[in-house]
Amino acid sequence: MFKLIASILGIGYVKGGGTVAAVACCLALYLARANGALPRPGPAGLLTAGLLTAGLLALGTLAAQRVEAAWGKDSYRVVIDEVAGMWVSMLLIPITGPRLLAGLVLFRFFDIVKPLFIRKMEQIPGGAGVMLDDVLAGLYTNLLLHAAVRLGYL
Repeated sequence: MFKLIASILGIGYVKGGGTVAAVACCLALYLARANGALPRPGPAGLLTAGLLTAGLLALGTLAAQRVEAAWGKDSYRVVIDEVAGMWVSMLLIPITGPRLLAGLVLFRFFDIVKPLFIRKMEQIPGGAGVMLDDVLAGLYTNLLLHAAVRLGYL
């Protein structure tokens, strides 16, 4: 079960699985927005978004920790961290196609290049280290997207 979760139902076995998982997350967010399934603005929406984020991070950390013995440290097959990072990237950003595309490009840039202490997060042992570099990449992306939205660029 943890292998299915960590690999996001097998996406991690595909070449370029990290990017595929991030794109799948974008598609899921877009469809959720189109169907009115995303948390609404306001205190209740903020609480819902926070709980969903905490749940995703906890599940991802547990799954990455559990598969580490079989797959090794931060295996390419573990892509739940990319989904979590993409989720954090878009957290509380009003979803539109251009914003999702900008978020995807920025997140993958930060995730691949790993500037600004992102690489240091990989040194944290276990599932937390697997997740935290992507969470930090998502946080940087989120801050840039919020600034772009507020300044009217997106």
